[in-house]
Amino acid sequence: MPEVEIEYCVPCGFLDRAEDLQHVLLTTFGERLDAVTLRTGANGVFRVTVDGERVYDKQDDAFDVDEIVRRVREYV
Repeated sequence: MPEVEIEYCVPCGFLDRAEDLQHVLLTTFGERLDAVTLRTGANGVFRVTVDGERVYDKQDDAFDVDEIVRRVREYV
């Protein structure tokens, strides 16, 4: 089963956003995911990976929960 990691910038205050996304992913995919983990970061990072493959990076895309869920779905 896939593992999702959400890396978020602590100084930027992205914890709430990361927790909200984690909740949506766990609610949407439930037992089809092995884990949805949060990883602390800095320098404005907000990145989502599935089994090490980047599916979202704040530097490249606007934050859109529905789009991130669609991208994760490709791995589930």
